[in-house]
Amino acid sequence: MGKGGKDKGGKGKGKDKGKASKGKGKPGGKKGGKGKGGGKKGGGKKGAAKVVIEPHRHEGAFVSKGKDDSLVTRNLVPGESVYGEKRLVAEVEGEEKVEYRVWNPFRSKLGAGIVGGIESCPVKPGAKVLYLGGASGTTVSHVSDMVGPEGVVYAVEFSHRSGRDLTNMAKRRPNVVPIVEDARQPQRYRMLIGMVDCIFSDVAQPDQARIVCHNASFFLKNGGGVMISIKASCVDSTASPEVVFAAEIDKLRKEGVKPKEQLTLEPYHRDHALVIGIYRAAKKKKE
Repeated sequence: MGKGGKDKGGKGKGKDKGKASKGKGKPGGKKGGKGKGGGKKGGGKKGAAKVVIEPHRHEGAFVSKGKDDSLVTRNLVPGESVYGEKRLVAEVEGEEKVEYRVWNPFRSKLGAGIVGGIESCPVKPGAKVLYLGGASGTTVSHVSDMVGPEGVVYAVEFSHRSGRDLTNMAKRRPNVVPIVEDARQPQRYRMLIGMVDCIFSDVAQPDQARIVCHNASFFLKNGGGVMISIKASCVDSTASPEVVFAAEIDKLRKEGVKPKEQLTLEPYHRDHALVIGIYRAAKKKKE
């Protein structure tokens, strides 16, 4: 019995050795593969140096020209991605290499609006922006890039879970002020915010128009910009999106916001519209 046991053990050893030798052979093959891939990567790097960045007609945004054009913003914190987005490095004349972050319109209502072709964008370099519904800071980070070091983004988010991500993102971006508070009660954070040039809102709530105008009465200067992303199904899931958008714009008009344009965010966001208006616009004097 004992001998049989030994024999079995021997067989086992033999098998192990065979396997080991096979294993040794395999990595050799893989190394060859790596060599081939390495050549391709090198080629990619050479191509990356030829990134062509052109300024978008909206200040603070840029377009990277290439096989497929994409909307980008100049990264305020080079070397850092916020939500795993792609980063591009371009050489600008008179400056060292400048890093840009690709702005995915499928993950951002404002990005979708800019790609879709909004006429005016009150979010520009040096602007003070109140952002309602900051979530985890995906769009907030791009707004932070757009306003630059001279501007400020006050990002309000009610959810503590998203607010944690927003706060962590703001640690690296000195121009973002995260506020984990309810946008329905602006008096709770009035001591943190001065007057702002523009309000952007993406709070998917049925009374969003009222929330925005309530915040505007506290913080938005006269003639300031209002940008609202309206999700039709969130306001009234029984009515058609067109009816909902018209009703929301009517509410804004009653509250002193003069609507300038409305843009659908299809195909990036279904049943969404971006409405841009001016708050308490100066009345034109009759001559």
